[in-house]
Amino acid sequence: MASLPRTIAIVEDDASMRRSVRRLLNAHGFATEEYPSAESFLQRTVDGEVECLVLDVDLGGMSGIELQRRLRDDGSCPPVIFITALEDEALQADAEKAGCFAYLRKPFPGSALIESINEALGS
Repeated sequence: MASLPRTIAIVEDDASMRRSVRRLLNAHGFATEEYPSAESFLQRTVDGEVECLVLDVDLGGMSGIELQRRLRDDGSCPPVIFITALEDEALQADAEKAGCFAYLRKPFPGSALIESINEALGS
């Protein structure tokens, strides 16, 4: 019996970036859920476990780092891979201190994201 695909949540406020990441992940056999904001992710009603988060740092409302901290404090934080267009070493240090699995600067090669997800999932 084939196993179900692993679910990755994409939290990204840029619709075209969210769509591109979804297509990449789907092409590599992952199931995806998409959210335009941290707040919409927190209100998710989808059943099933998210096994990894691909999370933009700068989301406009609650930041990706704030979302990660909130999930961690609630005891429900899957591995996080941050993606960002921001060139800010202090922000990267904050993300790494918060416990992200990887920190990728846009534009990043698709292979880097897939490799980071596979490592985060222990695949």
